[in-house]
Amino acid sequence: MKKIAIINQRYGLEVNGGSEYYARLLAEHLDKYYDIEVLTTTALNYDTWEPYYAAGEETVNGIKVRRFPVERPRRVLKFRIINKLAELFCRLGIHWMDRYWVKEQGPFVPELVSFIREHLDEYDTFIFVTYLYYTTAMGLPEAKEKAILVPTAHDESCIYFPVYKEIFNSPRGIVYLTEEEKTFVQGKFRNEMILHDVLGVGIDIPENLKEESGKKKAVSDFCKKYRIEKEYLIYAGRVDSGKKCDEMFAFFQKYKELHREDAIQLVVIGKSVLNIPEHPDIDYLGFVSEEDKYAGIAGAKYLWLPSLYESLSIALLEGMALGVPGIVNGNCEVLKGHCKKSGGAVYYHDFKEFEHCMQRLLYMTEDDYANIRQKAKDYVEKNYQWESIEEKLVRMIG
Repeated sequence: MKKIAIINQRYGLEVNGGSEYYARLLAEHLDKYYDIEVLTTTALNYDTWEPYYAAGEETVNGIKVRRFPVERPRRVLKFRIINKLAELFCRLGIHWMDRYWVKEQGPFVPELVSFIREHLDEYDTFIFVTYLYYTTAMGLPEAKEKAILVPTAHDESCIYFPVYKEIFNSPRGIVYLTEEEKTFVQGKFRNEMILHDVLGVGIDIPENLKEESGKKKAVSDFCKKYRIEKEYLIYAGRVDSGKKCDEMFAFFQKYKELHREDAIQLVVIGKSVLNIPEHPDIDYLGFVSEEDKYAGIAGAKYLWLPSLYESLSIALLEGMALGVPGIVNGNCEVLKGHCKKSGGAVYYHDFKEFEHCMQRLLYMTEDDYANIRQKAKDYVEKNYQWESIEEKLVRMIG
């Protein structure tokens, strides 16, 4: 049986993040085909990389996880200054600072990189999930002949740093999550010759939510537990400005000022690094269990994704699989692509368009709402099933 290492900056049931969640799903679904081992860090939070887990080996949902200590935490204020300088230097054609930027962004785990170098022959393939962090930027060059990159890339300033040119041009294979991601990356790096495929992710929903009776009970229990009495929009994910959550709160408060009669509230799930506004119709639940997350999404009228930078958005697809249409930021090509291809979500570019979407969606007929819900479910059913994704990935690994 081939031995496969999956590398990601954070890993664990308590970790809140898109690429991290994808890495865990990937490990658990490939486990039936290979001897899977995850190489990761002791960090739980991406903002400081402070240790949370013990260094060494453990088993998470049946997967062997090998954790390496982060040698120094990220100093948030210092990194903000370095980030601004690196962006400026890049625009000026000065490139010596980008590798320093990678180290300061972290997680700085040279021991993990050394492990890859020293144990290269013990693994058949190394799958690096997300291009951005030190774990990939410094780890992938050590194993490029055996490396498959899942870049989770989008158009952001740091992807233009020269250090990433090698990352996108040296792996044996690249797995893109959407056609929009592939178009962007290949246009930027001209790396069409590298073996690649667009695989996405399989979307699984809990068994108890597949039947209408089970879904109703789960939603009822969720609403009672968190004292939710109105129809609600839901946001599920990391709550920070990088995900445009500050804009989301501003848009929602402005909408409620203009449409006080609309009996709709905003429920927010996930770890927050923002101050949540005090508002009678904003209900912040914090980090919740997987069971509560799915029940909360299933009970929502719509799922809101305000993010500008997404390479897939598992949260949106999970909502659509549950028949919950999306409201998304149309300035993100990936999210807009889901809308156009599915008919099960709508997009906006500014507050006026958001307001229009809300009025249209909240006051559509029952038949129209049932139609958009069905389109959302059909889109996921057709395009995001693990069986076909596993088959393609196994073929790429070889």
